[in-house]
Amino acid sequence: MEIILKQDIEKLGYTNDIVNVKDGYARNFLIPNKMAIIANPTNRKVLAETLKQQAFKENKVKNEAAAIAKALEGTTLKIAVKAGTSGKIFGSVNSVMIANAIKEAKNIELDRKRISINEDAVKEVGNYKANIRLHKEVQFEIDFEVFAE
Repeated sequence: MEIILKQDIEKLGYTNDIVNVKDGYARNFLIPNKMAIIANPTNRKVLAETLKQQAFKENKVKNEAAAIAKALEGTTLKIAVKAGTSGKIFGSVNSVMIANAIKEAKNIELDRKRISINEDAVKEVGNYKANIRLHKEVQFEIDFEVFAE
């Protein structure tokens, strides 16, 4: 019997996959537990429309991420921190500070979880790079300069 999965099932398939299973497994377990529906022509049309809408939304999100990446391309952020005379800063620069610097420079709000700093910890004045993941296919590096106030 062909069914359409409504959730990921280990060793069977992923959400929205059409798979072939034994009749008893489908009727007695998957369908009553709302893990799958029968793959009749009506449900196949609904699935096709759902997949089309998901692809459209995914494409829209990817295009927005690419636009943000293009706006930030070539930008060098400047982050002011309190530092000692030897150039060591008090504390360290983190992703929150980089997100705030992007908001101040370009008025673009980014989630701090999407930003990762290449170094282990930025504890001195100098130039560094950070990776920004806006989408699974849109990633880029941004330069930032840490200087003493």
